[in-house]
Amino acid sequence: MVRKFTIAAGALLVAAASLVVTAPTGAATAATADGSTHGPCQYTVTPDEPAARPVPLPPDPAHTPDRGTVRVDVRTNQGALPLTLDREAAPCTVQSFVHLAKWRFYDRTTCHRLTTYPTLAVLQCGDPSGTGEGGPGYRYADELPVDLAPAPNDPTGERRIYPRGTLAMANAGPDTNGSQFFLVYGNAYLRPNYTIFGTVGADGLETLDRVAAAGVLPTPEDPAPVDGAPALRTDLKKVKVRR
Repeated sequence: MVRKFTIAAGALLVAAASLVVTAPTGAATAATADGSTHGPCQYTVTPDEPAARPVPLPPDPAHTPDRGTVRVDVRTNQGALPLTLDREAAPCTVQSFVHLAKWRFYDRTTCHRLTTYPTLAVLQCGDPSGTGEGGPGYRYADELPVDLAPAPNDPTGERRIYPRGTLAMANAGPDTNGSQFFLVYGNAYLRPNYTIFGTVGADGLETLDRVAAAGVLPTPEDPAPVDGAPALRTDLKKVKVRR
């Protein structure tokens, strides 16, 4: 069964997003009988949701690195998209993202979804299949933020502000993180159900603004969409972790 990974902004809109998963050198991480790695991150194989590209499980040492940042250079056909990953905020997420980048999982992929709602301004990437249904063939637990500011005018009092420049994981429900992520180019008002694991640099925000300004690709069914494939196709050409 293939599930779409969703970013849902709440009563004012219903927005569905997809997350989900090739390889350099190195052996796959040993796994337990149930398909999980041995370490604290418990990367778990998902046989019913196979990898969009072959990739082993990430390393899962007894102590997950949880200090400092990781710089990632993302080259797209629309411009630079530099990222800074925060190990302290989300060590297992950063470890997985770095692993996938080193195995070239994200190279030559398309960002499949742009949303231009006033309350949800994001570009979603990370699915090699380009459908919003692809992933790495494994999942892992959430590392949720606890210090986000409340969203304004939210009658539920539950939504928080994911601010401009945020890098976060999309998911299909609790503890279903894979490979898909979203980049916030304007504030996004969401329940705090999405792991934040880094930020987008200034050059990257310029790239996102350019993509957002072009809007969503129209379809015969919807000539003026606010959620769908970017009109300005955005391809991740190379995702490289800095040494």
